[in-house]
Amino acid sequence: MSEIFKTLDSLPRASFMSDPTPIAHLDNLSDQLGIDLWIKRDDLTGLGFGGNKVRQLEFYFGAAEIAGADTILITGAVQSNYVRTAAAAAAKLGLKSVIQLEDRVQGMDQTYATSGNVLLGRLLGADYMYYADGEDEGGADKALRARADVLRDAGHTPYVIPLGLDNPPLGALGYMDAAREIQKQTPKYDAVVLASGSGATHMGLLAGLRCLGVNTPVYGSCVRRSATFQSARLNTLKQKLGTLLRCDLPVEPDDILVWDGALGDAYGKMNEKSKTALALMAQREGLFLDPVYTSKSFAGVIGLVEEGVIERGMRVLFIHTGGSPALFAYQNVLGMD
Repeated sequence: MSEIFKTLDSLPRASFMSDPTPIAHLDNLSDQLGIDLWIKRDDLTGLGFGGNKVRQLEFYFGAAEIAGADTILITGAVQSNYVRTAAAAAAKLGLKSVIQLEDRVQGMDQTYATSGNVLLGRLLGADYMYYADGEDEGGADKALRARADVLRDAGHTPYVIPLGLDNPPLGALGYMDAAREIQKQTPKYDAVVLASGSGATHMGLLAGLRCLGVNTPVYGSCVRRSATFQSARLNTLKQKLGTLLRCDLPVEPDDILVWDGALGDAYGKMNEKSKTALALMAQREGLFLDPVYTSKSFAGVIGLVEEGVIERGMRVLFIHTGGSPALFAYQNVLGMD
């Protein structure tokens, strides 16, 4: 499968990461859960508070540079890590950023609307626009493209980073590359667990491992959709990623593993499982998870152990995808006001 990575390496890419992120052993949680638990610290990818989106955005910004863009447009939830990181990447490259915020999480307070990632985006100099429907990816992308047309008419060269599944999944390439990084760092694992939202991180890592001949199960903890709908999304991403790389990826239907036991009521809504996971990581290991993604993905580790899917004594890698700035927007939800 080396030809697939040759194709990946030939694609345009900006450089935001200088070093591999560390993998560390979680001694206390290993003892508590009865497994050999390790953590991949992709919260330490560096740019703009880090997180998994740094890897994904290298390929989008590479394409934007080739296009001669002077403005980046991106859409996401109010407390999106993706849009915050894109604004940081744009600032680093001397580009303007336009952030569209979607109303995905109902019933939140003013702290949610103004702090955390929103505050950081403003500090990074981003312009903001708003889209009322949080469950309309096609409409959100259309609104961005309409704004891009206005900018183009004014003499700018905009580049849209899209959200919908009908677009080439450039972001997934970042985690195909991360699979190579992980393989070089450590011995094999019995299981990998990560958050599964847009699916780019999940499918990218899964496809990368399979292309390397690594058959470790990769479990995605659902943060936005039920397991049924997320599985369908991941299958579509597999096809799109294969088209992008001009190959048939060695990912079988049985390789797509999702768990929605901590999903709760909706995207961005915390529940007892995610609150417990967030507190446990902080109080046992001194590490911070975020309310939307990693608290639910670490709840997936706990849940899969409790269900016997991950057996006692197994060597498990948990992917920490970052997102800690959003903690400040959830102050009241966490009962710490």
